[in-house]
Amino acid sequence: MTASERQLPDAGALPADEGYARGLSPRTIQMIAIGGAIGTGLFYGAGGAIQKAGPALILCYLAAGLAIFVIMRALGELLTYRPVAGSFAEYAHEFLGRFAGFATGWTYWAVWVATCMAEITVAGKYVQYWWAIPQWVTALVVLGIMFIANLVSVRLFGEGEFWFSTIKVTAIVAMIVIGVGVLIFHFGNATNPTVTNLWNDGGVFPNGFGQALLALQIVVFAYVGVELVGVTAGEARDPKRTLRKAINSLPLRIGLFYVGALVVIMSVSSWRTFHAGRSPFVEVFEQIGIPGAAGIINFVLLTAALSSCNSGIYSTGRMLRSLSQRQEAPPALATLSPRSVPAAGIAVSAAVMVIGVAVNYFSPDKAFGYITSVSTMGIIFVWGVILVCHLIYRIRVKQGVLPGSDYRLPGAPITTALALAFLALVVVLLFFTEDGRSALVVGAVWAALVCAGYPLLSRKHSESAAQQ
Repeated sequence: MTASERQLPDAGALPADEGYARGLSPRTIQMIAIGGAIGTGLFYGAGGAIQKAGPALILCYLAAGLAIFVIMRALGELLTYRPVAGSFAEYAHEFLGRFAGFATGWTYWAVWVATCMAEITVAGKYVQYWWAIPQWVTALVVLGIMFIANLVSVRLFGEGEFWFSTIKVTAIVAMIVIGVGVLIFHFGNATNPTVTNLWNDGGVFPNGFGQALLALQIVVFAYVGVELVGVTAGEARDPKRTLRKAINSLPLRIGLFYVGALVVIMSVSSWRTFHAGRSPFVEVFEQIGIPGAAGIINFVLLTAALSSCNSGIYSTGRMLRSLSQRQEAPPALATLSPRSVPAAGIAVSAAVMVIGVAVNYFSPDKAFGYITSVSTMGIIFVWGVILVCHLIYRIRVKQGVLPGSDYRLPGAPITTALALAFLALVVVLLFFTEDGRSALVVGAVWAALVCAGYPLLSRKHSESAAQQ
């Protein structure tokens, strides 16, 4: 037996089902994949991104979308090799070592905790469209409802996500269809709706190429959640076939829901009419003058926030359990409830998310910007780990140590390296914005905490192993 063979498979690899109930049907997985790619980053954050970059934002979404597709195909190849709920942390542990698995698992947990905080922040803003309720009150109520729903069963989570995603998809398709109708037939109250709005008001890069690059931070946050299908591997029926199908549909989803929507939005009205702190979707329907349409879209945006929060609580609970099974988190988090749900992990995650409620209370105007910048740094790290693990996996397949997959990333390892370079560029760009610098500072603090916590948990792991 060679040294490389002794390393694989990883001694701590989890069994295929990990004790979970496979309660997520192919139909549910498909909608989770779609819903993961549609969130408040598009519905809400796009307003500030349009203000910053103008029509060039469309190109930013295209460039980021290509990188995301490479990341997801790399993840898909790893998932067909070994589908586990721990997903990224499991692959990091196997290919990069115990510390990498520890850091990846805890970082992904932190990403979704922060993302869920962002979603409940935006939910508070959307509810204020109808009622003058403080943001923190709405944030607390939303968090409580999603927490209870996730405790019941994975099937309830899946059904909820299916209908949340259906509403989001229907809204975007309707907006595109109505917007195209406005462009062709010029009905409604929009001022000069025309495709030429994409280039006749200052050009494609009205604020310069540099400002378009800086918008990538917002764009990257909008894609947070596309990797969620990897976390569902332990609870999906026929995961290899189902997850492959979900990943293959990604280019169509990016083209329609992001690029298509933004093209229509900035064609119906000049990019100068959109601003940070206001949804461009609501803005467009108000300009068209459809009675009640803005309220309906606002409800859809609230649905998007609930959907992302639902996914956040789901994924954090599973990740904490995976970490606990490797003795990298408290042992109590490894237990499943009688309903095959990691209730302890869900409860701990939701408790930490209450910080988001506090942020809404003390700084409601800047809460979204603070939290999204934190989430961006973490997800860049996780995506980078996926790509590096894929590179190592391909090397070991070539060496004959591991079995190859029939679901391969096209153009690898060149495409993998290009995607890594894109992520590195985004990190560099973070130095040039206030929110980006905040993300880097928080990222450095988080890295220090991870490094400090690892020796403690490793010592506990050694002591436990010695007692066995």
